[in-house]
Amino acid sequence: MASLFTEDFKTDPYWWEDVHNMALAGAALPSAADVVVIGSGYTGLNAALQTVRGGRSTLVLDAESAGWGCSTRNGGQISTSIKLTYDQLATRFNRRRASAILEEGNNALTWIERFVEEENIDCNFSVCGRFHAAHNPAAYKKLGNTLRTRTRGSRLEAHLVSRSDQRSELGTDAYHGGIVFPNHASLHPARYHTGLLRRAHEAGVSIHAHCPVSVIEKQGAGFRVISPNGSVTAGDVVVASNGYTGSITPWQRRRVIPIGSYMIATEPLADGVIDTLMPRNRICSDTRRMVYYYRPSPDRSRILFGGRVSHDETDTRQSGALLHRELKAIFPELAGARVSHSWMGFVAYTFDTLAHIGTHNGIHYAMGYCGSGVSMASYLGMRIGQQVLGDPEGKTGFDGLNFATRPLYTGNPWFLPYAIRYYKWRDRHSF
Repeated sequence: MASLFTEDFKTDPYWWEDVHNMALAGAALPSAADVVVIGSGYTGLNAALQTVRGGRSTLVLDAESAGWGCSTRNGGQISTSIKLTYDQLATRFNRRRASAILEEGNNALTWIERFVEEENIDCNFSVCGRFHAAHNPAAYKKLGNTLRTRTRGSRLEAHLVSRSDQRSELGTDAYHGGIVFPNHASLHPARYHTGLLRRAHEAGVSIHAHCPVSVIEKQGAGFRVISPNGSVTAGDVVVASNGYTGSITPWQRRRVIPIGSYMIATEPLADGVIDTLMPRNRICSDTRRMVYYYRPSPDRSRILFGGRVSHDETDTRQSGALLHRELKAIFPELAGARVSHSWMGFVAYTFDTLAHIGTHNGIHYAMGYCGSGVSMASYLGMRIGQQVLGDPEGKTGFDGLNFATRPLYTGNPWFLPYAIRYYKWRDRHSF
């Protein structure tokens, strides 16, 4: 296995290579803040930007370094983030709610592009489109049959690409055609987070890394937030921990399923290889239930490849080998390409496959982006910040949804190994 990895192989995310974390002052915690946000990823920082710009003193606390979680570990792929079709949503709720939820997906996609431009965040943002590939003929037929329902009630554009035309999108014969979403986008996730962190700091948000919260206590009309670094009295608390939601907020923890998402970066490839394999610079995914997603690096020198290869955290050398095996199955030309980086992070799924935003026992939250959170985490972070301010603009199509859990579930997804085996079996058959 040693020859699979480069001599300078790293288990840190590739995205961290050319990003220098902003130094955060080690000042003592204030005794009070109007708003305390738990989590310094996309959700938390966007919420904090809204509240501080709305005149509320705002404190952000994180158990790790700022953005250490999936906000700097993801693939940088941006979609509408809604996995369910109009018909599925209309059956579960009603037509009005279905349209409202799908519209929020469109809103998140268009909002993040505008936000990056208005805030002047240098993060390689590009509207490159997505090629979503069919892993077998039955999957391609299903894509064709559901194209209408995928876009019904939505402004989202999409079109089918047959297998005979596939190489115009992706240099492989491993798939059986697919669907293109031309308005999907990409960015450099760590650069985006760094720019977001700078804007929050410049706006006056007090950000404290390596400051885990141990207790949130109700105190009068507000809360007392306790950490090893001190305690803070807060008027409002926002939980923005997503896949890292822990025991301090057990109600939220019972409603999100942390799932390991793994990625590798290849070493720099020979000139012309990327142009042959990924000629349109698309972000890519496929129809397998064991999700795989990939893209060129922003400088088009290497391929970044990710997927759900395990139910739990594992040695990233092992997960790197599994991902490389899938990569070369799609692109046999890359059999000899070594892996320079292999890393992982936790995303948060929900039992209804929808993101959620709201308030429980006075604590605000936004979470559960189901592995598609770059735009939605940012957008709902912004909206929950507006809701804290009492701004009517904070209203969303997700408001009031039942945030369901399951009996006996406490946050440990013991059922994932069984689900993974089942999904792998399904992927081997034409369902």
